[in-house]
Amino acid sequence: MRDQLTAPERDIYSISRLNDEVSRLLSGSFPLLWIEGEISNFSQPRSGHMYFSLKDATAQVRAAMFRNNNLFLRFKPETGMQVLVRARVSLYEPRGDYQLIVEHMEEAGDGALRRAFEQIKQKLQAEGLFASENKLALPEYPQRLGIITSPTGAAIRDVLSVLKRRYPRLPVLIYPVAVQGDSAAREIVQALRLANQRADCDVLLLTRGGGSLEDLQAFNDESVARAVAASSIPVVCGIGHEIDYTIADFAADLRAPTPSAAAELISPDTTQLQQRLMQRQSALQRAIEHWLTDQIETVGALQKRLQRLHPQQKLNSQNQRLDELENRLQRALQTLLQKKQDFMNSLLRSLDTVSPLNTLKRGYAIVTQSNTEQPLISSNHVIVGEKLNVRLAEGRLQVKVEKK
Repeated sequence: MRDQLTAPERDIYSISRLNDEVSRLLSGSFPLLWIEGEISNFSQPRSGHMYFSLKDATAQVRAAMFRNNNLFLRFKPETGMQVLVRARVSLYEPRGDYQLIVEHMEEAGDGALRRAFEQIKQKLQAEGLFASENKLALPEYPQRLGIITSPTGAAIRDVLSVLKRRYPRLPVLIYPVAVQGDSAAREIVQALRLANQRADCDVLLLTRGGGSLEDLQAFNDESVARAVAASSIPVVCGIGHEIDYTIADFAADLRAPTPSAAAELISPDTTQLQQRLMQRQSALQRAIEHWLTDQIETVGALQKRLQRLHPQQKLNSQNQRLDELENRLQRALQTLLQKKQDFMNSLLRSLDTVSPLNTLKRGYAIVTQSNTEQPLISSNHVIVGEKLNVRLAEGRLQVKVEKK
């Protein structure tokens, strides 16, 4: 029996399937690419989408940029223009055409500058040159402003106009430099270093008007960025228009969208300042009045307390107490003396009652011998012829005993 060979089952692709898988393979195999080339066969139908080819000296590729992406272009693409695009590799399946789907486009000259911009930015950012903790605070009321700019440009006129309106008493020192061209970066660095050496300003403004990326190239120079970051005086950057960003903006202590906005950020508003001063003056006056009232009350209380605790007050109180005690002592002495006097008078009356003198007044006499003062109470104590002393109520007698 002959072996029959079974043919393998064929996997037959349709054109649609093939193009679909090729499309997915292309999309998954390439990241977003930066591609530079010349535009050819440019067209933009009523839909707003852009269709063109990108070519170099030996090859070309179809490209499409849809309306939602090309609305933000800052220039109008044309055939023959050299451009730099960021695109995805894709396949237009209905025709099987390999193509680029462009998400971003810029002129090729700007593209080189933009790549240099990104490289410098990433390098300095990695070094910490843009770190917020290294930023210096602006003085609330600057004493002198140094402006590094072209003395003939529109930026300086805008800045001075704003300062005159908001804070006319702020002194301004201009450091004239070129703001574009080959010497601009070098002059800006020299001006920054000179301002720091002189140290006669407490804030610096680096400014110029708007322009193309090439016009602003001096402010994307690495040496300028390092000089801005190294400044010991706060630096404000007000360069170009609101959408313009430079490397100097990232290195500065404060970035303003325009020169005029920078002047407003630096200068206090005189009108608002006057209002704040008036409010603070009123608040200070009220505080002083309250403080004076409190102090007057405190002093009054202290005076009363001092009067109570003053030594003179104690002396007066002690003197009064002493006078009171003296009066009480005098009254007590008077009472005591009066009692003693009354007692003496009572004794005298009693003594007078029993006194021999009163008896003598009634006709009695006291007889004593001449050699003694003791009263003679018995005749047995005398002899005839003895002399006796006789005391009467009035006067004395000396008698002689003639008979017993």
